[in-house]
Amino acid sequence: MTIKQGLIGIGWLAPGMAMAQPTTAPEMILSMNTVWIVMAAALVFFMQAGFALLESGMSRAKNAVNVMMKNYMDVCLGSLVFWFVGYGLMFGDNPSGLLGMSHFGVSQVSDWDYSLLLFQTMFAATAVTICSGAMAERTRYDAYLLAAAVMVGVIYPIFGSWVWGGLYGGSGWLADLGFIDFAGSTVVHSIGAWCALAGIIVLGPRSGRFDKHSSEARAIPGHNLSLVALGGFILWLGWFGFNGGSTLAAGSDIGKIVLNTHLAAAAGAVGAWLMSRLIKQPVLLTATVNGSLAGLVAITAGCAVLDLEYAALTGLIGGGLAVMGSRLLERWRLDDVVGAIPVHGFAGVWGTLAAGLFVADDLFNMTQLLVQLIGAVAAFLWAFPLALLLFFVLRRWFGLRASTQHEQQGLDFSEHDEVGYPEFHQHATYVRE
Repeated sequence: MTIKQGLIGIGWLAPGMAMAQPTTAPEMILSMNTVWIVMAAALVFFMQAGFALLESGMSRAKNAVNVMMKNYMDVCLGSLVFWFVGYGLMFGDNPSGLLGMSHFGVSQVSDWDYSLLLFQTMFAATAVTICSGAMAERTRYDAYLLAAAVMVGVIYPIFGSWVWGGLYGGSGWLADLGFIDFAGSTVVHSIGAWCALAGIIVLGPRSGRFDKHSSEARAIPGHNLSLVALGGFILWLGWFGFNGGSTLAAGSDIGKIVLNTHLAAAAGAVGAWLMSRLIKQPVLLTATVNGSLAGLVAITAGCAVLDLEYAALTGLIGGGLAVMGSRLLERWRLDDVVGAIPVHGFAGVWGTLAAGLFVADDLFNMTQLLVQLIGAVAAFLWAFPLALLLFFVLRRWFGLRASTQHEQQGLDFSEHDEVGYPEFHQHATYVRE
């Protein structure tokens, strides 16, 4: 086809294209914003693939299917529960400042409301997925899904209403204090991490993780570090939508937000490397990837209000905290398979404080720092006790932990009657209870 023929073809299409375009400036702006937020939602959805690869790679081969299944169902079950209950609790009319009271199971709303629901549903799925990796390799599948439904339907959205609520009237009490959490270092990541902490306390460690007669932790390596690295890259990419999409508008500030996000992730990996050298431990791929993720978590609160140098510093410290946090959990004999609590919890708290410390043109404002501290503490005091109660109830009345036999066989077979790597298991004999 010649250029002239192509132009003639475009000329035939132009009238129809023109009819589909917005006719006024406000309609055009709304259309542009909608396209951006839907694209950002797709990027955040893609993060679920990153979580699945990273968590599966850090687990043993006999649990690969189980980990993937939990990540897959986080999105499926979580989306339905959040649409039916969570969205209303989080964003509905909030006269008390504590929880929303409208917009449950929303339908017949404006086009923009549908876009917001889509974007926020992806955030809700991210929050609950954090628990999946920490509790991997010894959690019963059905019990985990019940816990995930409560987390995405109650625990996450009620705290979210304190910070982001009041979309349809009222406002959250933390928002009224001036709490800064642009894209969710606390709302999404710390809430998910404190639920994960409660889960691993109630579950206990994997069999053989800790020696009964010493304080040393036995390493249980994951089965595929290539998946871990690929998952890390996918999460990094998805985070551009996570933070950039939180503008909820296709504005000129997106570039700086995404650049801050990128620099913090890069600095997080450097922070993990430096901390590993400082404490004289090997520089592991898993620690490096988690360092980047910790940098991403840390910058999520302040990505819209920090200058570049402080974004990099926030990520650098976040990466170091991820390494030290993992050592601290081992000392406490807490078994977090993927390092979710240091990455999303410890780095999330740091990022929330950094968002108050490093606000551009208002550095080291102690009043703002106090507000940030109040928000971080409130998140822990809300999510951790409630999740602890939830997991205790599930353990008592439903059964939370897989049996020792099933843990030894692998949850792929005992929970799903299939295995991720059948060639490894073709000569194994499985016995059901």
